[in-house]
Amino acid sequence: MTEPKIILTVNPGSTSTKIAVFADETRLFERKVDHSAADLAPFDTIGDQFQMRKAAIVAALKAEGFDLGTLAAVAGRGGKLPPLARGAYLVNDDMVAFLRHRPIDQHASNLGALIAHDIAEPLGIPSFIYDAVVVDEMEDIARFSGVPELTRRASCHVLNMRAMAIKVLRRDGLRLEDANVVVCHMGGGVTATVISGGRMIDVLTDEEGPFSPERAGRVPCRQLVDLCFSGDYDRKSATKLMRGVGGLVAYLGTNSALEVEARIDAGDAEAELVYRAMAYQIAKGIGELSTVVMGKVDRIVLTGAIAHSKRMADMVSARVAFIAPVEIVPGENELEALAAGTLRVLRGEETPNVFVAPPRARPAAEIRRVEEASRA
Repeated sequence: MTEPKIILTVNPGSTSTKIAVFADETRLFERKVDHSAADLAPFDTIGDQFQMRKAAIVAALKAEGFDLGTLAAVAGRGGKLPPLARGAYLVNDDMVAFLRHRPIDQHASNLGALIAHDIAEPLGIPSFIYDAVVVDEMEDIARFSGVPELTRRASCHVLNMRAMAIKVLRRDGLRLEDANVVVCHMGGGVTATVISGGRMIDVLTDEEGPFSPERAGRVPCRQLVDLCFSGDYDRKSATKLMRGVGGLVAYLGTNSALEVEARIDAGDAEAELVYRAMAYQIAKGIGELSTVVMGKVDRIVLTGAIAHSKRMADMVSARVAFIAPVEIVPGENELEALAAGTLRVLRGEETPNVFVAPPRARPAAEIRRVEEASRA
């Protein structure tokens, strides 16, 4: 009998870092390492937090009595990189340099690969990211928005969505590559995707699909333009209206689905209508994506934290069950998904991709100088 593969998974968030250790598919332990406001205050950027967060993780592992020398691999949450293919990427020097010196955005997930690499390299073991937030496999036809200057982009809860689709299908003896699955992640933001032939060929992002606890989702565009030019909002406040204080927060003053359900149970008719409207929009989004594969959907998967709500899951399922069987797999499950993907690589079931950093864009002024020189 072969020894189990011991895998450390690292998922940095804005004010905490979640870690877990797995032996093959079995979770040995999981910890949430909190980073207080005082911990974060000295750092100007997310990247500057690297050493502090890594030290906190190593300390948490030491407190568990865990021996880093037993690890076979370390997996970190994929950060804001250029668009990637699905699956695993080996964390290499190109990726480390890109995340350290050319980050696309200040996002905590950027630290996932850096921490994983820094722990793994001295041990002589590989480090990976898996299904990064920037996975983009959309078909060309899906990129049209109706305005050439506005291109639809893939942005969703890729890691959890693909992992839960794989999990559901494997339980039924099916492969993701041989099925059509619509997956909806219901959390602080709601995103959805249709997976066909293993590829996420279309996506509803959290700004063009259903409203959610904190985000407005798709809104009437002419009214949005009028609102932005009303003089009542600047760029920052208008953005916050769409992302941060939209959705349930805007209608009911809370981002807590549990609080909304308690208000419904207490007889709050407005809370019930708003909550049903959110379920209605989620179901519409699932129906919309089902048309991409001509309605030939094998499974619908509901996941994310709000999938724990039987009330919400039942309301959505009632509207979409005619399309395909609905599977409820609640939770965010990122740590499990990182471990499962890495394990498939270690077992030789998947081949990791190799990250190659794109060339640096040349400054516009330099390009103009070259063009002027060539004309002269």
